[in-house]
Amino acid sequence: MSAPRLHAVRLGPRALAALVLVSAVGVVAFGWPFLAPPSSGLSAHAQDAPWLFAGLLVLLVAVVAATLSESDLGPKAVAMLGVLAATGAALRPIGAGTAGIEPMFFLMVLSGRVLGPGFGFALGSETMFASALLTGGVGPWLPFQMLAMGWFTMGAGLLPWPVRARGRAEQVLLAGYGFLAAFAYGTIMNLAGWPFLGAAASDISFDAHASVPSNLARFVAYCAATSLGWDLGRAVCTVVLTLALGPAVLRALRRATRRAAFETTVTFDRPERRPLGEDAASHGERAGEAPHMTQVTYDAGS
Repeated sequence: MSAPRLHAVRLGPRALAALVLVSAVGVVAFGWPFLAPPSSGLSAHAQDAPWLFAGLLVLLVAVVAATLSESDLGPKAVAMLGVLAATGAALRPIGAGTAGIEPMFFLMVLSGRVLGPGFGFALGSETMFASALLTGGVGPWLPFQMLAMGWFTMGAGLLPWPVRARGRAEQVLLAGYGFLAAFAYGTIMNLAGWPFLGAAASDISFDAHASVPSNLARFVAYCAATSLGWDLGRAVCTVVLTLALGPAVLRALRRATRRAAFETTVTFDRPERRPLGEDAASHGERAGEAPHMTQVTYDAGS
């Protein structure tokens, strides 16, 4: 008897539409310094824009969470989401403040790979939120972190070869993604804090009156001067943990997902009623009394 095929947790059309919406607004929220011309009103209120987008992202992430709760995520999937989010939140403080060593990222890569992009987005966002509550890191940057981590984990679920790739090839694929995505996460988060500095802070801070090429050069210099070493540490840590612990964690996640059978529909059917008096004595039942038994059938999804 062959093992059942393992499917990622599927999302309905409304959940996918909500993910597209929050991602589109997130692109604007992160990239507005390069999207808004210097003469626009948004650039004139550069110090207020991050707060505006932070409040907007809170509402949009809440919309996504509500939409996901109405989709195909059943109680078992929600329970696994809570366990993985709690585990990731507990891993984040380990090594925090030391050369970018953040073990949480490798767990997000592996979880997104096994459970799919929709589950991955929810897991990344919830993990960052739980971690902020655990470490006291709540602030206007939190919605940006939640969105960026949601993208980070969702990207792992969008990698090719969802079923065929196994073994060393899959480990190398995930390690390569983790390395590049760790730098992408740091760069995106730099966009969230960079406009706060103000043009008077230094020559590498955001200038609302400068041209896009000038601000782009400032931003590249800002990333190189402030976060390049930290991002490198995060990327190397993610690669090492993915290659060292990836096989065992992937097997555990796939085994738990297979046993949970997220897409299995459970129905309860009453057995057919026997004619009056038939085999009643042999079963210790009174004639005409329905047996106190429920038949359980499982209808596995394709």
